[in-house]
Amino acid sequence: MAATVHSPIVTYASMLSLLAFCPPFVILLWYTMVHQDGSVIQTCSFLWENGVEGLINIWPRPTAIAWKIIFCYGAFEAALQLLLPGKRVEGPISPTGNRPVYKANGLAAYFVTLSTYLGLWWFGIFNPAIVYDHLGEIFSALIFGSLVFCVLLYVKGHVAPSSSDSGSCGNLIIDFYWGMELYPRIGKNFDIKVFTNCRFGMMSWAVLAVTYCIKQYEINGKVSDSMLVNTILMLVYVTKFFWWEAGYWNTMDIAHDRAGFYICWGCLVWVPSIYTSPGMYLVNHPVQLGTQLAIYILVAGCLCIYINYDCDRQRQEFRRTNGKCSVWGKAPSKIVATYTTTAGETKTSLLLTSGWWGLARHFHYVPEISSAFFWTVPALFNNFLPYFYVIFLTILLFDRAKRDDDRCRSKYGKYWKLYCEKVKYRIIPGIY
Repeated sequence: MAATVHSPIVTYASMLSLLAFCPPFVILLWYTMVHQDGSVIQTCSFLWENGVEGLINIWPRPTAIAWKIIFCYGAFEAALQLLLPGKRVEGPISPTGNRPVYKANGLAAYFVTLSTYLGLWWFGIFNPAIVYDHLGEIFSALIFGSLVFCVLLYVKGHVAPSSSDSGSCGNLIIDFYWGMELYPRIGKNFDIKVFTNCRFGMMSWAVLAVTYCIKQYEINGKVSDSMLVNTILMLVYVTKFFWWEAGYWNTMDIAHDRAGFYICWGCLVWVPSIYTSPGMYLVNHPVQLGTQLAIYILVAGCLCIYINYDCDRQRQEFRRTNGKCSVWGKAPSKIVATYTTTAGETKTSLLLTSGWWGLARHFHYVPEISSAFFWTVPALFNNFLPYFYVIFLTILLFDRAKRDDDRCRSKYGKYWKLYCEKVKYRIIPGIY
């Protein structure tokens, strides 16, 4: 059953607002970046003068080439997910006592994808600039296609759930938005959330980062240092993600959030369009940072990405060894917490209270937000819009921290209270 952590009015208002406004926002962001010089004021003036008719006129219609690009990319990633070899990895035990099994081949799929994409460009078989030239049509096709996909997920959750980790809360809107199933699969081996979140969404981030870089080269005959810093940092971050992909399967996105509009539409549409937007802006707005400033930003960004990785690595190692490991050169401080599953079984979890996880309960969000800032700041400050992703990510992660705290408070009870007494801050040490 889907649970909410805000008041019912806030929950319904936020869900309906996101369902209504996210699709047009994707188109407006693309239109502003590509056709209005990144100026929010110019786009607002256009909409003020032309109203809804103006929005309809600028909304690109999905074209055959857009559908072909999406289909070929999606089919290629699905084939890699199924066919590439990988280590067998078990996910966390679900609320109903199930333990999902995955094949960890994401890093191999990542390198095969980028090698293939760059190879097609290098040998003149496919020009990635075509993707940029049809970007609005691709986003439009993704918006409508992913909505249909989410409807099919909703129907599947009702008629053919993949496991007992499914069910309806009795409200169509909540079921569609949050999803019906925790671990939907096609057959035994094709995990839908791994495909939408990792192999389509996160992979598209890297593919589009490379695309924007190639398009700027095609336009100007060179790539600006600002675009290089942006592209390198994004690729380092996505590489880190696929290196750690098995750890991602233990996070809220996979282990707690069901497959609905929030997760699946977000990964299929929002990630390719919004997460890559600083690079989209830089295509037509190259900035020369100078070698010294470019290196400073690059090093700072890489450091933040490393700290974000080390936070996750530290907790993963702590869980893997059942607390029998070293954290910053010492035995870890921990709380042994018990909880009861929906099946009535009593389980035990260890809560880490030292290292990065002793600074704040969600300290890893600080370097993640900082990383996003550093791959955006090469655009400098002539326009506000490139920083939308940083602002969005901050809101998303602060809300996720609250949802995770509320979930853990409900799950662990007195043990979570003890944990919060030992680790007082939620995200920012000494502040929040």
